[in-house]
Amino acid sequence: MQVVKEYMQRCYESGLYPDKYVCHQKWGNCVEIEEPDTGKRRRVLTFCTNDILGLVHNQGVRQAAIDAIHQYGTSNSSCSVLSGRIDLHRQLENEISEFKHLPHTQLFMNAWMAMQALVDAFCHLAISVPGFQNTRETLILSDVLNHGCIVSAVVNASNRSGKVFSHSPDVRVKPYRHCDVDDLARKLRRYAKPDDRIMVVSDAVFSMDGDLAPLPEMLDVLENYPGSVIVMDEAHASGSLGATGGGIYEHFGLHPQQVIERGMVPLIMTTFSKFAASAGAAISSHVREFIDLLDTSPTSIGTISLPPPMTAAALESIREVRRHPQLVETLHANTQYLRSRLAEEGFLAMGETNVIPVLLPTEINPKHFARYLLENYNIWISPIWFIAKPRLRITANALHTKEDMDRLVEAMVATRDRMYKPEQTMVTAG
Repeated sequence: MQVVKEYMQRCYESGLYPDKYVCHQKWGNCVEIEEPDTGKRRRVLTFCTNDILGLVHNQGVRQAAIDAIHQYGTSNSSCSVLSGRIDLHRQLENEISEFKHLPHTQLFMNAWMAMQALVDAFCHLAISVPGFQNTRETLILSDVLNHGCIVSAVVNASNRSGKVFSHSPDVRVKPYRHCDVDDLARKLRRYAKPDDRIMVVSDAVFSMDGDLAPLPEMLDVLENYPGSVIVMDEAHASGSLGATGGGIYEHFGLHPQQVIERGMVPLIMTTFSKFAASAGAAISSHVREFIDLLDTSPTSIGTISLPPPMTAAALESIREVRRHPQLVETLHANTQYLRSRLAEEGFLAMGETNVIPVLLPTEINPKHFARYLLENYNIWISPIWFIAKPRLRITANALHTKEDMDRLVEAMVATRDRMYKPEQTMVTAG
């Protein structure tokens, strides 16, 4: 452990370790937080929550979670295939399937487990079955800026437990440049071999850059490889993209059935920690057998099923979104307004979604910028410098008012005026 201690000491000394605050109470976007080092509490306006539609405090969602506890208790105390499946699971799976236009869905405890299960199941199946042998190799192509849950699943795809037990053929993983369809096509031409099982996996909305996967162009490339699988991680797309929050397919005017008819296999991962006021994840497919395979994967049978209150909260949240599409309209309007206000004041905001990364001059530590905002203006945003290139990561949601957003921008301008000159940003960006 000495190496760990020395490493962390250097991390502390260099300022890389993030500031962590303890939350005591929430009222929508107003949060009471405590500074751990001093114990000081302050009430702040947050722009760093992923509660994009403001459903965490929705009365119907909270009541659904409470009712589920009364009916089932706080945990199912078993995995789904043994004694841990409850009717709420079936209802949530059906609701997601309708929402994503794919008939079959499997729930997981979180996105990391869901993505690992997906990759393991596709590449290595689950367990050895008498009389069955898989002889086809797998090629996976992954955007270089994909979320950590995707990276974790694919980089070890050739040595997961499934391979150990099933002796499956080789898995080759190749990255392609961020959102670069031409590079994706080049990598496929270079690495795809006859009879390969091909999977392309991408975030729908990239969580640190706020931009979108070029789904229509990706499909045009993959159409040249019949039977290929395209996986969209819709963690930041569900509830935020499309007129009704349906996700990236709705945003581009596409339907999964069109992908199927073109000879490809669409898989969608939905997570509940952003738009659905809960936690957990799900994989949806039109292939019943694949969902059954996921149900018997190690990440399904090796842990408990999604707890009742989390399941109920996610279920009611999705129903709220489908009943009230104006929530999504408000989110879109707030995103457009905040982005336009930041641009008016000369800030360089990346992407196009409610995830709004703002670049600062290279010599400005975003941690110091965010800390100044918090201490002087009681506004809480996320500084990013230890998991991506330095930036301020701002998230707009449906509960923000124009007054909230104006307050944020005015505070950012005042902080910038104190820390650096605006023209530095333009020089750096150019």
